[in-house]
Amino acid sequence: MAALDAFAERLAAVAQRRAPVLLGTGHPHRLLGFYAALADALSAVGCAVLTPAQGRCVDITTRFGLRTYNLDYVRGVAFVREPGPSGSGCEPGAHTHSPLPVRTALAAAAEAGGPLPELVIGDHGWVCGAGQLGFEAIGLADTDDPALFVGEAEGVVSVVVPLDDAVRSDYYRPLTRYVLNRACLSQ
Repeated sequence: MAALDAFAERLAAVAQRRAPVLLGTGHPHRLLGFYAALADALSAVGCAVLTPAQGRCVDITTRFGLRTYNLDYVRGVAFVREPGPSGSGCEPGAHTHSPLPVRTALAAAAEAGGPLPELVIGDHGWVCGAGQLGFEAIGLADTDDPALFVGEAEGVVSVVVPLDDAVRSDYYRPLTRYVLNRACLSQ
């Protein structure tokens, strides 16, 4: 609960400043709704929800070899998707822990002359990758994946909320309501 409160506090602070934010997930099939609700709420109060590098290719080396993905956004939330047309009934994106998508997005924002995010919100590589580059980052972390917790202990990640990131997406609705209410961003 303390982590959720700290997460909501960071959201409230960025909302109060109407600062630009970047949201991304390596778990779009489970967590997209949570992040999209945050993006909607932050946008509603005047924060620029950044979407740099839309459609740009991201090559990620996995244990299965090199995989090429495209950076995509749904409701202001970034994730990677396999190249090709996406239709109804398709998975919303690929699962990844890679920091390469956030690095691609941040590099594109910098190349375009900004704005750059004051806060990066997400999970896995989105948060760790942004934090390693000096951006303030907060996120959700699966309790069996130590990366974000290590990042928080090292001071490169501001807030980490421990949870199980493999449950049905609708199970995150109470978490979404709690965070938005605590941040005074409920609509």
